[in-house]
Amino acid sequence: MKSNNTPIAFRLEPEDNQRLVGLCGQYNTNLKQVENRLRVSVSHRGHLFYVDGDPENVSDAEKVLRALYENTKHDTELSAEAVHIAISQVPRDQVVADVASDEIIVRVRKSTIRSRNQHQRAYLLDINNHVLSFGVGPAGTGKTYLAVARAVEALSDSKSERIVLVRPAVEAGEKLGFLPGDIGQKVDPYLRPLYDALYEMLGFDRVGRLLERGVIELAPLAYMRGRTLNEAFVILDEAQNTTVDQMKMFLTRIGYGSKVVVTGDPSQADLPRGTRSGLSHAVRLLGGVDEIGVTRFQPGDVVRHPLVQRIVEAYDEEARGADEHS
Repeated sequence: MKSNNTPIAFRLEPEDNQRLVGLCGQYNTNLKQVENRLRVSVSHRGHLFYVDGDPENVSDAEKVLRALYENTKHDTELSAEAVHIAISQVPRDQVVADVASDEIIVRVRKSTIRSRNQHQRAYLLDINNHVLSFGVGPAGTGKTYLAVARAVEALSDSKSERIVLVRPAVEAGEKLGFLPGDIGQKVDPYLRPLYDALYEMLGFDRVGRLLERGVIELAPLAYMRGRTLNEAFVILDEAQNTTVDQMKMFLTRIGYGSKVVVTGDPSQADLPRGTRSGLSHAVRLLGGVDEIGVTRFQPGDVVRHPLVQRIVEAYDEEARGADEHS
């Protein structure tokens, strides 16, 4: 991609051929990803790099390449996901030269989970430092997965006696009554993403034993009424599908020694038309309370396939246009 601008040149140091290979990727796939996403042309002779294109994009590309090269100190093989995450931070000037130096690490039984961007770090710190935390934003930003990781960590460290994972059983076009089985089997699909995260972190057999003993409980929101949850790590997922009254009911279940995380994406509510989302209301009402943490994720924080981020951004742009013309 040639332009009328003068290419910039910069050298990546210290010179290390193994790290250089990791930065470029097999068949230069990492460099091509930077080129395609930032609309620049990248070439290099050894550790001397040339970037051509729009001046602002060129500057962003240099930041990304320097950050990724710095990250090869810790892992010489950069994944496509790592490159995507670095590029995603550019619009907000949040490229971190050495992500590993200030990342938050959550250690669970079967793996080590690391924060991948600024908002994930803030979110994990919020969960640590507050009894009640909200994680609000698009799908694919890690809101639920990181909350489950913190819950598993708290259980393993004996900071919580049990984990309670809650979801509202709201229909998204299909009717629960047409699903086979009893009420437990009907709500199981709504809880499946939470099961999947637990299986990954603890293993299938251990999760099964903890469920049998009641150490881990997965329940639809309606089952929370009348309970008080003490010494528990409680996660309300897909909270955009709660009504204001349901959210109030849930938040008043908080007991002594408990930690509560509420996650959701206000743009994906499946509530009946005209019904206010309990999540949006609660964040607006409680967001200024010092003891409550609120992390607002953005489309650039999506850590799934890059296409997911572009889809989220397209829908957000359309929604903004509709608001402007309404």
